Amino acid sequence: MSFVEMNMFAPRIWGFDSADTEMRAARQAGWARADLVWERLTEAGCAAHMAGDRQAAQRLLRRAGWMARLFFGAQDLRRATSLANLAILARDDGQGARAETLQKRALSRWMRSDEAVGDLVFRPRSRSSLFHLRMEALHRETFHDNMRKRYRAIAAETGQAMRQLLTEGRPERPICARWRGEKPPVFDDGRKFLAAALLIAEG
Repeated sequence: MSFVEMNMFAPRIWGFDSADTEMRAARQAGWARADLVWERLTEAGCAAHMAGDRQAAQRLLRRAGWMARLFFGAQDLRRATSLANLAILARDDGQGARAETLQKRALSRWMRSDEAVGDLVFRPRSRSSLFHLRMEALHRETFHDNMRKRYRAIAAETGQAMRQLLTEGRPERPICARWRGEKPPVFDDGRKFLAAALLIAEG
């Protein structure tokens, strides 16, 4: 992503555009502006990294890391994600010792992911029909249990990938490649968790 493209992309990332319907929806759902800005910065940074644009990836992921430190609590899993991404940038720059330190910090924070899944509150996902919405409402506990089981499996996969990165290994399939397909259509805790689990710039 070039400098010109970045300037064109900035309003959508930062949400200053009054026509930004996604930001309005996120704010109405209770998200802070920083929640969606971090997601956008990290998503764009992962895309730049996968495309081989290391300069754009560094700019975007470092900004996301700054936001995570400034706006998210110490136990927020998105801070682990940003640490992992900063570790990948350090490794790309040949800073092996710094990369290892950052990755260990990321993995240490990610160790509470199983506990975090238990605290998630999910919003209804179904959009295809009124029938599916009613079924989801009638079987809410089962829906939540199934979601937590699935998210715990994703959390375990992310933890394994983080451990693999400590040995400078690379996952067979980039972690962030799953984000587009897994990205929830609603703004809830589950979306924040999935962003933390999947937006790792490895590829």
